[in-house]
Amino acid sequence: MTKIKFPTAFTILFLLIAVVAALTWLVPAGEYTREMNETLGSVAPVPGTYRQVAQNPQGLSAIVLAPIAGLYDPALLGSSASAAIDVALFVLVIGGFLMVVTRTGAIDAGIGWLLTKLQGREHLMIPILMTAFALSGTSYGMAEESLAFYALIIPVFLRAGYDTLTAVAVVMLGAGIGTMGSTFNPFATVVASQGAGIAFTDGIVLRFAIFLVSLAAGIAFVMRYAARVKSDPAASLVANMADENRAHFLTLDNSGEMPAMTFTRGIILGLFGLSFVAMIYGVLMLGWWMGEMSALFLSMSVVVWGVGKLSPATRMDEATFVETFLDGARDLLGVALIIGVARGVVVVMDAGKITDTILFAAEGMISGLSEFLFINVMFGIQFLMSFLVPSSSGLATLTMPVMAPLADFAGVGRDLVVTAYQSANGLVNLFNPTFAVVMGGLAIGRVPYDRWLRFVGPLVLLFILIIVALLSIGAAFS
Repeated sequence: MTKIKFPTAFTILFLLIAVVAALTWLVPAGEYTREMNETLGSVAPVPGTYRQVAQNPQGLSAIVLAPIAGLYDPALLGSSASAAIDVALFVLVIGGFLMVVTRTGAIDAGIGWLLTKLQGREHLMIPILMTAFALSGTSYGMAEESLAFYALIIPVFLRAGYDTLTAVAVVMLGAGIGTMGSTFNPFATVVASQGAGIAFTDGIVLRFAIFLVSLAAGIAFVMRYAARVKSDPAASLVANMADENRAHFLTLDNSGEMPAMTFTRGIILGLFGLSFVAMIYGVLMLGWWMGEMSALFLSMSVVVWGVGKLSPATRMDEATFVETFLDGARDLLGVALIIGVARGVVVVMDAGKITDTILFAAEGMISGLSEFLFINVMFGIQFLMSFLVPSSSGLATLTMPVMAPLADFAGVGRDLVVTAYQSANGLVNLFNPTFAVVMGGLAIGRVPYDRWLRFVGPLVLLFILIIVALLSIGAAFS
């Protein structure tokens, strides 16, 4: 009997685009009046102004154009969504940078040194790294930036006896849990609080509780899986890809051993780490985004090439350097393209004018509910809306001006609405197929989407229980 094969991420996303396009024929088109919201500093829906408008169904041409529009010009379909070309370009440049550094042998030499120091204690990498990524998520909402770390983390975990799924989980769950439990993340908590008309510090104690409890649960979950894989590699959810993944992510010198750590490779590793420190500093302190980050890694590729000339073992001529950079970009071309396809889902929905209709229906669902029901139904609505609008700032701008005032009638603090929104959005974005960071990270780590769902599913259910319990406690004391 032929075994049914789960479709690739590209097929899943194209099917979602087709489903959303079909919905634009069935769901009434509508929109809220949008005005400049001075508190938010952007255009936002005005509560109570929803009205139906002429239907704008999206046909076959829209489905075909959606990935292109999602990548570089949403206006092709009449959508106001943002394009993904900057993220895609960043991914390609990161691929080139990583390949140049890898070609010098510096990464594998560094991994060898690290594993020697951690011998017998490799499992400690999981809580340390997940906590570091979670702190980045809770503070500034690490998302697209995390794509730069997969190719660094995966070889370390493979050398330590784990699988690629463990490494992907450390990065994706670490940063994702931090975003789910955002404390003062400017792209989620601050934007949503401004839309709700409250200080972003309101409700911070509850958000800290969600962050800490969820992080502890996530670390325990990943460590349990990792220990099982290390003791029995056949228990890995990607066991059938083990040899292929090791060949893809690991390199050896001509003797079949890991490259030796030399002075030149040490300098290159220092530059490698400095690149990521500079990226984080630029994002947090200088307002950098994808353009500046891409320029940083492009520049550092040239610097690494120059330093590599100091030693015959790391030296490349100009033609080899360019070819190596292009090979790295080529390896991540599929990741760059999938980002555009994922964004295409939002573009079609926005162009079909059904986003506001769905928001209006959600508004009607929570009117007149008790405190307990209100906050949990609000969480459920934001959970569903996050599939349609994966962007944290985009979802906050869309829903907070409409949803937050309803809390006043339910006797619930508006800070709970903010917490319900960001918890739901962060939770969904741990597995959301329309979220480019999820599909991009899985593509880099060579983890099929269905295997990721099998892995993360039980943890998502646990997170739902944690969040619902803490939201209910917050509503009881509101």
